[in-house]
Amino acid sequence: MIKISIILFHLLFAACNENPVDNNNQSPENNTNSITLLPEEEYQLIHGFGASDAWSCQFVGKNWPENKKNQIADLLFSKENDSNGNPKGIGLSVWRFNIGGGSAEQGAESDITDKWRRAECFLGTDGQLDWTKQHGQSWFLKAAKERGVETFIAFLNSPPVAFSKNGKAYSSSPDSYNLSPNNYSKHVNFIADVLTHFKNEKGIEFNYISPFNEPQWDWMKPTQEGSPAKNAEIASISRLLNNELGKRNILTKIEIPETAQINYLFETGNKANRGDQVYAFFNSDSDNFLGNLPHVARKVAAHSYFTTWDSNKMKETREKVHQKINEIDSGLEYWMTEYCILENNEEIKGNGRDLGMKPALYVARVIHADLTIANASSWQWWLAVSPYDYKDGLVYIDKNETDGKIYDSKILWVLGNYSRFIRPGMRRIETQINNQTGRSINCSAYKTENESELVFVITNYDSNDFEFELKIENIENYTIKSYITSFKTSDNLSLSQDLIKENLTCPASSVVTFVLKKKN
Repeated sequence: MIKISIILFHLLFAACNENPVDNNNQSPENNTNSITLLPEEEYQLIHGFGASDAWSCQFVGKNWPENKKNQIADLLFSKENDSNGNPKGIGLSVWRFNIGGGSAEQGAESDITDKWRRAECFLGTDGQLDWTKQHGQSWFLKAAKERGVETFIAFLNSPPVAFSKNGKAYSSSPDSYNLSPNNYSKHVNFIADVLTHFKNEKGIEFNYISPFNEPQWDWMKPTQEGSPAKNAEIASISRLLNNELGKRNILTKIEIPETAQINYLFETGNKANRGDQVYAFFNSDSDNFLGNLPHVARKVAAHSYFTTWDSNKMKETREKVHQKINEIDSGLEYWMTEYCILENNEEIKGNGRDLGMKPALYVARVIHADLTIANASSWQWWLAVSPYDYKDGLVYIDKNETDGKIYDSKILWVLGNYSRFIRPGMRRIETQINNQTGRSINCSAYKTENESELVFVITNYDSNDFEFELKIENIENYTIKSYITSFKTSDNLSLSQDLIKENLTCPASSVVTFVLKKKN
């Protein structure tokens, strides 16, 4: 049974090797495997890789011992190497900070039974601001800043309960934002107050504010904070927030729409008034057009959930995202801002913590597709720190509010194959693959602006090694290092250096990042 599953896994991944954006062209010129990098053929600008602080950071950052907090922060953010040259962490360049709605203060009355999925709010039900709230998350925000994270995004799942229609952080209506129109102005003022506080008092200026989260879902079950929102409601509140940011001279841009599934970017689907969101917000013919507002970011944000299986569906939905953006406004960027393994399919199930390579290879496939088919400029995981028996974390911890054990995962290190080496400001370039052995592989490549450094990432889903020769157009002299993540316990971005371009290897069931630096 296990052997059948592995074979199916490899066959399905093999189907994703070719796509119209990053062709990975199969060239039959000889019987030798080769990968050719074409730096002059450019695609999207990369802004970084990230994760969010929801929700465990509220306890870990506030209560856990300093050495363990720093251990987690290093795994997530560090760009340093150990004495052997192996990375200490995955060097995330994007960090998402959840502005809570206040369910934590409500306790059991919030109706959210799992206290780890509740969130504090800076605004009390008495209307007073309390900046001592969210202390644990603020600790991680500072830790990220100290370790060199470049981009910070604040996001809300729910408006503050002090303003919500039902006094809760989840919804009582399936098709309306949980905020009365007479509280819209109060709400955007609250958001602006939070952004101003962190800039003036904490020295952290959020690059983006995401006021809505997965507006297609009804959020009527009290499993976490959340609210649906119609496109018209998103537009109305975004316009008010745009004006408030302008009045206060806040440079933060508004990130929308945080679509629950990427298909809602290009189609209405089963969500009337909540879909076709590229058109809704960025076509000037739309009543909800926001593309001319100075504080609305020139991008669309969406989540890759439930669009990753099977391989044909994954490919087709991402092609349609890319096509829709080019059709409406080719100047828009696409950011994939949240993913973990939620779906249950023939190959993978979200339930059940798994620190090994099988889910990590599945995630590698999704990252590759989002970058090379949908042309994502940023890719972000969901829970940076998880206490759950689920495939939703990078770092896992015991579900203990004051202390516990820390567990790294292969998903963490596979994301690091991208985040640690593909830095903000790099640009994706074309790759071509001559794969004579028929191995199930994916490859994407990136360059710095001056081409002093090239990075390419190979995922080998096959049970055999992939040996190949490297070819680079118009570049001759460079050094090569590789960083390997595999099923081996010791292979967590493990360094290999002084490589020879005629004899490179991506081991079986591994993700390998090759870093090339020009010689002077």
